[in-house]
Amino acid sequence: MRKLKAVKKYGSLYIMMLPVFIYFLLFSYYPLIRGFVISMQDFRVIGDRPFVGFDNYATVLQDPMFWQAMKNTLFIGGGILAAGFFLPVLVALSLNELVRVSFKKFTQTVIYMPHLFSWVVVGGIWIYILSPDGGLVNELMKWFGKQPVHFLTQEDYARPTMILTAIWKDMGYNCILYLAAIVAINPSLYEAARIDGADRWQLIRYVTLPQLIPTMKVVLLLNTMGILRIFDQIFMLRNPAIARQVDVLMTYTYEKGILQFKMGLASAAAFLVILATLLLVFVTRILTRYDEEYR
Repeated sequence: MRKLKAVKKYGSLYIMMLPVFIYFLLFSYYPLIRGFVISMQDFRVIGDRPFVGFDNYATVLQDPMFWQAMKNTLFIGGGILAAGFFLPVLVALSLNELVRVSFKKFTQTVIYMPHLFSWVVVGGIWIYILSPDGGLVNELMKWFGKQPVHFLTQEDYARPTMILTAIWKDMGYNCILYLAAIVAINPSLYEAARIDGADRWQLIRYVTLPQLIPTMKVVLLLNTMGILRIFDQIFMLRNPAIARQVDVLMTYTYEKGILQFKMGLASAAAFLVILATLLLVFVTRILTRYDEEYR
């Protein structure tokens, strides 16, 4: 009887949620299940698709290119995760200390704008900036008497360049999240600290940073989920000269599935990425005690 009353009371809400459920069922869960089935087949567009079990997974795990892509992914993704986690905090704290509101808003807009651009635009910008012929960076180096550097064709600079450009693009977004969290801090905490004689640095250390910890956990978890799924940036900035140093798991999957049309191997590689991502997220939740914060 209670269940019937609950259905009558919240029936309209269930109906409103139905299109959302159907959307995820058709465009998220069905492709996921279908992809897993393909990963267990010797997939062909026309003809038989024999079931091969875990042979595709074994082939991927025995491929040296897969492990090179894994190494590149962990190096580039780890660099983006580490630097891209701490730098926005520093920028947000610095912006929060600005007195002039107009300059503060202008700075927020400037650092946030790259996040609005696609990697096609951002890649073109950085290819021009790092160009050895007329690029901004090399022109500055010439002004200081240095020789031009081919940043996008030398392996020593390939990975740091990928990390730098990714941080530059998304720093503004993460910074806005931290600024929103800072604004939400109860002003009475600062007033109490000032009464106790706290200076500006102590206010940041003992009031602002502890209050930012929940937001830091969310940002860290979201960034961790994206470590192994780097693709757009690499696709735009890579070239044959640095491919071995920057090819990541998603470019490996793209090459196997789209260029070579080995859909079984590509699907197997994709599911290995999913499993690795789930493992990373699980470990991150434990290390940061993510769930305890919201009990």
